[in-house]
Amino acid sequence: MSTLGIIIIVVLAALVLAVILVIVGMRAPEPTDPVQERLAELSVREEAMTLEEIELSLAFYQRIILPFFNRIGRFSSRFTPQATLQSARKKLEMAGNPMQMDPAFFLAMRSVLAVVFGGLLFAVFALTKRNWAQGLAVSALFVAIGFYFPDLWLTSRIRQRQKGIFRAMPDALDLLTICVEAGLGFDGAMAKVHEKWDNDLALELGRVIQEIRLGKLRRDALRDMADRLGVAELTSFVAAVIQSEQLGVSMAKVLRIQSDQMRVRRRQMAEEEAHKAPIKMVFPIALLIFPSILIILLGPAAMLLLRSPMAGIMR
Repeated sequence: MSTLGIIIIVVLAALVLAVILVIVGMRAPEPTDPVQERLAELSVREEAMTLEEIELSLAFYQRIILPFFNRIGRFSSRFTPQATLQSARKKLEMAGNPMQMDPAFFLAMRSVLAVVFGGLLFAVFALTKRNWAQGLAVSALFVAIGFYFPDLWLTSRIRQRQKGIFRAMPDALDLLTICVEAGLGFDGAMAKVHEKWDNDLALELGRVIQEIRLGKLRRDALRDMADRLGVAELTSFVAAVIQSEQLGVSMAKVLRIQSDQMRVRRRQMAEEEAHKAPIKMVFPIALLIFPSILIILLGPAAMLLLRSPMAGIMR
């Protein structure tokens, strides 16, 4: 087998592995609060479960695989700078902490994938005794791909979550406004949003309510939520709520204004995406649609030209 064939096989294998990892990450269950699960379980059971029964009721991934890799990540965290760990922790929180990963485990996963991708390709070159310089260059490329792939996946999850929160904000603000105008307090209005919906924004509002009940100030809980999500519109909304609370402005009026502004902002974002659509369609049209049309239209004419007497003259 030629060197080009080996490279193609390895590239295809790496792409298949990357697709599998993306699918597993997208279908991974959303992180749940074990305390809330335990309280819900106690409310429906007459007898409390023992620690052994709780351990056996967990899935194999949560009992064996996740603790094993988290232990590896905690060991590697001893050699990782704290600034890097803090940055990874913030990104995981902005992504909703998919698969309940520790920051150290996420950083260790980058190194493991880099070694796996690059080492696999280098082993193939070593076994086939091909050009060592070419093997080192291609292996270094795949080491970089394996190292940056988790970052790209996490960035994609962050953007997807932020986009969903941005789209849910106008409806959530409408419900908050209705509840406050009906006489509920702001905390009760947030509880209603958390009760009615099951999206990322509602879950974050539920977390804010829990933190307030545990003794944290409402403005601090709201600021922490804005920092966790990293959505500019939500940060502006939190700042307006905190300012209205400090100045004594009517909360219902502030919520009404914020709701109208969010709807205008969402409409502007939709128009912006619509204006980008023609530019994004240029490359598929030029690379896929136009060649197909040319083959369909000019193919029969080319066949007739090859069979005509002019074909012999041209030869």
